[in-house]
Amino acid sequence: MGNSQVIAFYITVSCVAFVASKIIISVLLYKRWQRKHQVFQDGMTGGKMVMFRSPTMQYLTSDVFLKKTMRLTNKDIIGSGGYGTVYRLAIDDSTSFAVKRLNKGSAERDRGFERELEAMGDIKHRNIVTLHGYYTAPHYNLLIYDLMPNGSLDKLLYGTFGYLAPGIVRKPLLHFFFLYFFLENDLILPIAEYFDTGRATAKGDVYSFGVVLLELLTGKRPMDEAFIEEGTKLVTWVKAIVDTESEEFAIDSRVGCCPLDEVKSVFSIAFMCLQSEPSNRPTMAEVVKMLEQIKSAKLELVS
Repeated sequence: MGNSQVIAFYITVSCVAFVASKIIISVLLYKRWQRKHQVFQDGMTGGKMVMFRSPTMQYLTSDVFLKKTMRLTNKDIIGSGGYGTVYRLAIDDSTSFAVKRLNKGSAERDRGFERELEAMGDIKHRNIVTLHGYYTAPHYNLLIYDLMPNGSLDKLLYGTFGYLAPGIVRKPLLHFFFLYFFLENDLILPIAEYFDTGRATAKGDVYSFGVVLLELLTGKRPMDEAFIEEGTKLVTWVKAIVDTESEEFAIDSRVGCCPLDEVKSVFSIAFMCLQSEPSNRPTMAEVVKMLEQIKSAKLELVS
């Protein structure tokens, strides 16, 4: 056998081995995916229900879940907004879920939607509401989450009408440091940084708290329509104003009763939480201590 034949033989063997290894890896990955998912194709609507396997979902099958989802009516609505509509889905007397219905976008956006949901299904974090599955159909998508019995932070802050609830904005601004307790009381604080970095960490919680402080100070949602139109975000918008030392123009008029120096102190704490480098952010315990110090200084002045 000549040298050229030997080389050709080894090249052929290498190619076959490479292809075989790819096939084996693909099969193993598919089997792993199957172990983690239940999939049900709905022939009537052309939709697909995907459920992530977990202890919560082990007694529920995708087809049963889909049938119950399809029976949801306006009576089951618990919230709505620009993102879509949220329904309460009761499986039995002790088990309920939140089902969020989203309008469909372009085909490319929908492919991205499925990829993002696959990633979200692998995340287990105490401050990210668990995603149990999703449903895709020609005209809409459904997301299936844990139902938060105490409601969401968004609803607590903005109420039913989409703006800061009067009972909150009439209270002294510095009482808002109590928000960190939400992390311990089933009022889920969504991790804003996760959607930029793909990582869920304790310092991500701190970042989210910084965003909430800005919401309280400005009365604006992070995804306010004005920000979307201008192609900016709440954090960027506030930072530009604070950099020019014009904080008073960012403050919600309904919390204007607070002294400006106190407001500036809270802005400073918020931006400590929003440092781009996680290691530069304080811990939640340090944040609470700083807010308590501001409050204590105010009480000393009053007394």
